[in-house]
Amino acid sequence: MLRLIGRRAAQMVLIMATVSLLLFVVFDSDAFRRQRATNELGNFAVSSLTEADYRQWLESKGLNVPFYERYADWLLRLAQGDFGYSHEKDRPVGELLLERLVRTGILAFWVFALMVPIALVLGILAGMREGSRTDRTISFVSVLTTSIPEIATAIFLTAIFALGLGWLPAKAAMTRGFDAWQIVLPVLTLVLYDFGYVARMTRASMAEVMTQQYIRTAVLKGLPYRRVILGHALRNALIAPFTVIVLQLNWLLSGVVVVEVFFQYNGFGRLLLEAALFPDVEVIQAATLVAVAIAVLSQLISDIGYTFLNPRIRFSGR
Repeated sequence: MLRLIGRRAAQMVLIMATVSLLLFVVFDSDAFRRQRATNELGNFAVSSLTEADYRQWLESKGLNVPFYERYADWLLRLAQGDFGYSHEKDRPVGELLLERLVRTGILAFWVFALMVPIALVLGILAGMREGSRTDRTISFVSVLTTSIPEIATAIFLTAIFALGLGWLPAKAAMTRGFDAWQIVLPVLTLVLYDFGYVARMTRASMAEVMTQQYIRTAVLKGLPYRRVILGHALRNALIAPFTVIVLQLNWLLSGVVVVEVFFQYNGFGRLLLEAALFPDVEVIQAATLVAVAIAVLSQLISDIGYTFLNPRIRFSGR
C-alpha cells in the first residue's frame, strides 16, 4: 500500500509541476504582462500605457530576462510564500488568499458536517430496501434538490426564511464581525443542492451490496438483520460514496462562487469573480494554482481512503 501511495504522491507532484508551467506560460504572455503593468501603474485603459512605460516596467520587475529565469524566479517566490501583490485589493495575494480560504473553509466545514450524515443515512435507508416506498421517496427528493440550480435554491430560501418569516439575515457580508446566523442560508443552499447526489450514489452502492451472495448467506444463516447491515454490508457500501464525498471539495470551490456572490460572503469564490472582473492577474494566477492543488490533494486523499476501505486494492499494491 505504501508503494501505491508513493506512486500517487509522485503523480501529484508531476501534475502540480505541469500545471504550474502551463499557468506561467499563460500568465507570462505579453497580453497578461501588459495588464499587470496597467494595474500597477494606475492606468485603467490599456491604450494609455506607452511602449516606453511598458519596457521600463519590465526592466524594473526583472521580466526582461529569458523565460526559464522568470519561471525559476516565480517558483522560488512561490516556495517562499510570495504569491505577488493585488493592486485592486492593495494587499499581498498570499495574505488575501489565506483569509478568503479560511472563510470558505468555515462554510465547507458546516456543509460537510450536515450533508455527509444526511446523505449517507438516507442513501443507506433507500438502498437497504430497493424499490420500496422509502426508496422511491428518498430518490425523488434527491433528484429534485439536485435538479434545482443553486441560485434558484438561494432565492427560494431567502424569500421564505429572510424576507417572508424574517428568521434569518438575507446577506452574509459579515460587516460587524463573524455571525453564525449569517451563514445559515448559504450552508443550507449548498447542502440541499449537494446531498442528493451523494445520497443517490450511496443508495446505488448499498443496493448493489445487498444483492451479493455473502449478504444472502448471512441472512439465511439467521444473523440479525442489523448485524448483517452494520457488520457486512455497510463497509463495502461506503467505498464509492467515500470517493464521491472527498471529490466534492472540487465542486465546492467552483460551486461556491454563485452562493458567495449571492449572499455577499467574502470567501474564495467571490474573490475569484472579483479578480476576473478587475482583472487582477496576480490573484487569478495564485487562486487557480491553489484550486488545482486542492483538487489534486483531494484526489490523493480519495485514493488513500479507497485503499483502506478496499482490501483488494490495499494488498495488490504491496
